[in-house]
This record gives sequence, structure tokens and C-alpha cells, in this order.
Amino acid sequence: MKKKVMIWTGIVVLAVLLLGTAAFVFKDRLFLAGASEELDEPVMVQPAAMQELGESILVTGQIIPSDEQKVFHEAENGEVKEFFVEENQAVEADTPLFSYDDSVVNSEYNKAVRSRDLTKKRLAIANDELTAARKLRTDMKKNPDVTKEELNAASKEIVQLELDIEGIKDEVSSAQQTIDELAIQKEKLTVKSKIAGTVVKVNKNVEPSENGSTEPAVHIISSGPFKVIGTMSEFDTVKVKSGQAVVIRPKVFKDQTWDGTIESVSQFPEGDQGGMDEYGGGGNVTMYPFTVAIAGDTKDLRQGFHVSLEINVSDLEQSEQLAIPHMALDMDEEGNEFVYVINADNLLEKRPVVLGEMNDEFAGVAEGLEPGDLVVTNPYVIMMKNLEPGQEVPDFVNMDEGMEEPEMMDETETEAEPADGGDAPEETEPEADVSEEA
Repeated sequence: MKKKVMIWTGIVVLAVLLLGTAAFVFKDRLFLAGASEELDEPVMVQPAAMQELGESILVTGQIIPSDEQKVFHEAENGEVKEFFVEENQAVEADTPLFSYDDSVVNSEYNKAVRSRDLTKKRLAIANDELTAARKLRTDMKKNPDVTKEELNAASKEIVQLELDIEGIKDEVSSAQQTIDELAIQKEKLTVKSKIAGTVVKVNKNVEPSENGSTEPAVHIISSGPFKVIGTMSEFDTVKVKSGQAVVIRPKVFKDQTWDGTIESVSQFPEGDQGGMDEYGGGGNVTMYPFTVAIAGDTKDLRQGFHVSLEINVSDLEQSEQLAIPHMALDMDEEGNEFVYVINADNLLEKRPVVLGEMNDEFAGVAEGLEPGDLVVTNPYVIMMKNLEPGQEVPDFVNMDEGMEEPEMMDETETEAEPADGGDAPEETEPEADVSEEA
């Protein structure tokens, strides 16, 4: 009895194993059948074309004027007496902007001028006296009746007059120095523009702000070309150098770009990011300020516009090269790069290529292709379809032209239309649902 149970148990186990194997094989065949249907992908091609290659990085920035002047109210100069400019007014360099109350300085200046003029008159009188004393002594020397003591007294008088004149000359110089200093002070009381540009702000009621500083009384931006400022990460700074080419794309203009060059990248971090307490902060990235000079006409730009910047950081000049998408590249067993090409006769070719510069999307081709060659962009399909070089590839899709389905539409329309002179196909009622009948 026990022996029969063991035999029946073995038979059941064997049956289960056979059923499982059959189910697995059947499932695998179903999967392969479905996969073959899903992988019925057409051969995709794209013409080899010229592309601008070279490594680039993307950063953002903001438009600012190439120069600006902010004039602040200096309390030591007194109260502002008069403004000479208005907002939106164009000014040249040395244009008077505003003046302080100069009544006190003018009074001191006039006083110093009067003092100098009086001293000069004293100097003129002393010079006349010296001239007369010298003439008198000369006449005394010709007179035999004049004693030696009288001549000595005349000589001492001349020496004293000469000393007095030197003192008066010092007084004149001192008075003139005072006048010059007051003239400079007077000049400072009339504040002038240092640059040519446009007045964007005139604040006639300057008041200290919360942090103790004051707003500018007059703010001027230059009439020269704008430039861009921004910050970039520490990872980008090691790639960027002065003079590198930049493509500037303002966010307010969808289809306009400006050319520029890197003007400078600061050696010091923005704000306090370079502090020792930031080290070891766990993933912190330090940002560094940079400036970009904009070439060409910038009249359509405005201060404050936000822009995207594409900086060419390649060692080579940004240049056009024949290029293909990276996905078109394949490699043989020996590690040589090649691509599949469909020629003018729709025949498949296998072309070895020599690569050049690359970017994230395209690979430059130095040898092996010509502009316009139709390069297969999904080379794995070639293997799936068991295609060999030299075979015709009648059905392929040009990615630049899009997929065409005119034949499928024609077939559909042909099936739907009745034959010439014939009747329309009879409508048939749908079959009853088997499950419902059941």
C-alpha cells in the first residue's frame, strides 16, 4: 500500500513539472511574439549637417549699464540750494547737477581776495620805496660831502626794505593759497556729472535710511553699451576665462540674441560665502560674481532685464563642423566607430568615421561623411531586421521630414469606398456577445 502511494505521488509531481514547463515555454513564446510586434520600428535617418560644436555652460545674469554715477548728499557741505537736472534728462560729462548753499564760502572767498589785493598794494609801495632808497644811495656815493656813516645808514635802510618786501611776498602767497583752497571748495559745492548718460533719479528730499546711509540725490546711468553681471558656481569658474565668447539671450525676447565676451570673473566669492564657517557644510556650492561685455547695439535692452548666457568654454574656437546625433554611432568588435548610411539608391552602407569635437547632443565627424548623407539614428534596428550592407532599405523615415503615412490612408480609403458602379457594402449586424448568450 505504501509503495502504491509513493508511485502515485511521483506521478503527480512529474505531471506538475511537465505542466509548468509547458506554461513557461508557452508564456515565453507569447512574450517573444508580443515583443516582435512592439519592436516593429522603422529605420530612422537624419541628414548629416553642420553644427556649432564645443563645450558650453549655461548661467543666468542681469543687464546693467556699463557705468553709473550715484551722487550722495554730503552733510559737511551744507544744504542743497538748487538742482539743475530732471529725471530722464540726457547729460554730458561735467554737466552741473546741483549746488550747495555757497554763501559762507563766497564770503570767505571774497574776504581772502580783498586781503590779497591789499597786500599786493603794500608790496607795490615797498618796491617803490626800495627803488627810491637805492637811487638815493647811488646819489650819495657821488657826493663827496656824504660821510661814511650816512652811506652805511642808507645801506641798512635798503636791507630792511628788502626784508620787508620778502615778508609781504609771503603774505601774498599765503593769501593766494587761501583763495585757491576756497575756490576748490566753491567748485565742490557745484556737483557735476562725471559721465555722459541719462539721469534716472533725482531725490530732492534726501533722508537717511534705516541702516544710516542715504539714498543718492542724483543717479545717472551711462549712455554706453550695457553689460551683464551674474554669479556662477565654483565648478564653472575653473572653466571660464576672460575673453571667452558668450551668447546672450534676454528672456523678454524669444528669437533675439546678442554676442558678448567674458570681461572678468571675481577671485572672491559673493557675499560671505567664502567664510571659514562654510567649509565642510555638506554640499554647499560657492558662487562667484562675473561680468560680460555686450557687443553691438544694445538700444533694445533695458537695465534689469534677465538673460540666459551660453559660454563657450571649449579650448577650440566655436566653429561649425559636420555632426551627427550621438545615438547614430555604433562600434564594431575591434572598438572602431562606424555609422549606417542609406545612399541615393536606398542601399545600406557601413561607414567608418573619425570623430571630432562633441557636445551633449552631437558628435562632430572629421572623416567618413559628407553633408546631407542620410545617417541611421537607430542602428539597433538594422540588427533586428537582419539587414546587411548592400541591401535595399525601401522603408525608412527621415527625422527632418517627419513620418509619412499616405499609403496607409489610401488603403483605408480604398477599403471604405465601393467599386465603380457597384453598390456600397451591406452593413452587417454585430455578432452577439458569446459571453451574454452563455
